[in-house]
Amino acid sequence: MKKIALILLTYLMTCSVVSAQNKEVKWDRHSLIIGGKRVVPVMGEVHYSRIPEAEWADEIRKIKEGGVTVIATYVFWNHIEEQQGIFDWSGQRNLRRFIELCQAEELPVCLRIGPYCHGEVRCGGIPDWTVASGCKLRSMDPKFLGYVETLYRQIFTQIQGLQWKDGGPVMATQFDNEFGGDGAYLMTLKQMAQRIGFDLPFYTRTGWPEMRKPTPFGEMIPLYGDYADGFWDRNTKEGAGKYWKAFHFTSSPTSGAIGSEQLVYDESKKVDESRYPYFTCELGGGMMTSYHRRVYLYPEDAYSMALVKLGSGSNLLGYYMYHGGTNPEGHLTYLNEEQRTPSTNHNDLPVKNYDFQAPLGEFGQTYPQYYGLRPLHLFMQDFGEQLAPMEAYFPCAEKQPKQYDDTYLRWSYRTVTSPRGGREGAAGFVFVNNYERFANLTAKKGVQFEACGVKFPKKPITIPAGTMTLFPVNMPIGNALLTYATAQPVAQRDGKIWFEQKAGIPSEFCFGGKVQIEKRTSTAKPFATIGGIKLYLISTAEAEHLFLKETTDNGQRTIDKMESTVQFEKLREAGALRTITTGVAKVAESPVDADFETAAIYRISLPTDSTARQGLMHIHYRGDVARLYANGKLIADNFYNGRPFLMGLWRLPADITELELRILPLQKDMPVYFPREADTTPGEKVISVTVK
Repeated sequence: MKKIALILLTYLMTCSVVSAQNKEVKWDRHSLIIGGKRVVPVMGEVHYSRIPEAEWADEIRKIKEGGVTVIATYVFWNHIEEQQGIFDWSGQRNLRRFIELCQAEELPVCLRIGPYCHGEVRCGGIPDWTVASGCKLRSMDPKFLGYVETLYRQIFTQIQGLQWKDGGPVMATQFDNEFGGDGAYLMTLKQMAQRIGFDLPFYTRTGWPEMRKPTPFGEMIPLYGDYADGFWDRNTKEGAGKYWKAFHFTSSPTSGAIGSEQLVYDESKKVDESRYPYFTCELGGGMMTSYHRRVYLYPEDAYSMALVKLGSGSNLLGYYMYHGGTNPEGHLTYLNEEQRTPSTNHNDLPVKNYDFQAPLGEFGQTYPQYYGLRPLHLFMQDFGEQLAPMEAYFPCAEKQPKQYDDTYLRWSYRTVTSPRGGREGAAGFVFVNNYERFANLTAKKGVQFEACGVKFPKKPITIPAGTMTLFPVNMPIGNALLTYATAQPVAQRDGKIWFEQKAGIPSEFCFGGKVQIEKRTSTAKPFATIGGIKLYLISTAEAEHLFLKETTDNGQRTIDKMESTVQFEKLREAGALRTITTGVAKVAESPVDADFETAAIYRISLPTDSTARQGLMHIHYRGDVARLYANGKLIADNFYNGRPFLMGLWRLPADITELELRILPLQKDMPVYFPREADTTPGEKVISVTVK
């Protein structure tokens, strides 16, 4: 008991682990503190078992180049123990190898070890044999906990010697996921892990749903999330749900929109979370498509949410997902979530595809938000120490947020208390968001900001529609003071500071009362030198590619844009339309294998050129669901939402010369949400097939 009391006392204000090989990690109500320095990390979720092992090294490097500073990954129980007592840590299930590669890139790792994960995996990641065993899942049932202990011991064999205290990258662990019961269950999981040998700087849990009884303070940091849209909502209309709240600055750490059809989030019942740092683990970097809801994400969605979270006080942006993937082969069943499975049967997801429209997609392809988010991530790396202790303030707090509200400009600022006891004169950052998904917000005229005792810019300006940015206030630069700037700070290193010029906003800089308007120069030529610090004003494209290797003079990455046409022919028209049934979750069910016996069939002749065979195939089509087969084996599938069906040809054996594409037709008045980008004309059609 004395030992337990001592541990609890230690956690009252901070949690730390000291390592002779790694820097000390602590936390307080503001932020993580690593090696005595406050940091504002970027955490990117990638599921190692959804990516072929041969691709891990390149993908981890790309994740790091995107500005991610911590990697998060689920350990899906049924990916490694699909059959009871048979653990498979080989190939793309080789957790230890993945962690070692993260270590090689100097990226800390947060392991999310379940036993329940969800992650759109069959039964939430819990093996079928566990579900069928009769034990009470996610509970204090000794039988269930016995299975979990075996799992945790296996996971520990993979991380032994790779924990933070050993000089390894494993910094944190999350227990279970989205748990709404008694916190004693989570504490039992933590204590079990610690007995086995898990000894980490800190531990986490999701901050939703509200638990019936919380865990003791300091035992697990709650991490929050928000999404721009959700595949899980039962509504099949555009703009459904509470996701619009994610585009408003607020002191609340979550909108309650995550899993809104199953999970309860009661703000009035929350314990005082202000003693914890404000971190996220599931900020939507993209979104999957379920069968009944075919969400189409825009790059602005991810940037706007990230900026709003930062401006609302968050000091860790964790993206779910940052890198998409492909479900591995199951030994007994497919491994995707669907309504027909015995547990976690909320939605029907594709059998193979887990692209998630993430910054890095299923095959490592870059979507626009990969580059778009980089300036914000660089800012968090280089200005995080100044930002971390700053509190968030909300000048528009009297406004009641409403969906599509275009009556005022949304902005906030963060600052610390000045030496004089107030906010006047203190350094700070102003955050501006004039974007909301589907809202088409208009330009805001006559804008001036007042923060930290500074009113700026000198004359009112117009904030263009869709603008998302942040401005510095009272920023020390060398021995001078930048009173304000209407350009976004991106990075500061090696005696240089880079600012991003935002389209449609004059870049105004004020030093010592003197105001000057600057025009973009380049990444190579400073517009001023202040106190020995060189200042650069660069374009958005240059900011998005800053510090990346192999870039051209205008900041664009030099990539071979080779594109070739792939031959295809239709072999058979579709047969009778299938009857779309309603599943246990009361939404439309996806087709089963047998339904594809009547699908339209196309033959795709793969290119023989070795370069093309290393490319990404784009199938532009219209239809309900499409599947690709190689020698009769399902290798990829796609729920149509207006985007092309992709396949990385380098993953195919060289002797595969053709693929079979099967497409089920769209039907009239389907009980499915399709985005405005999708052509919902009944029937099916392949428009083109190319390799890039």
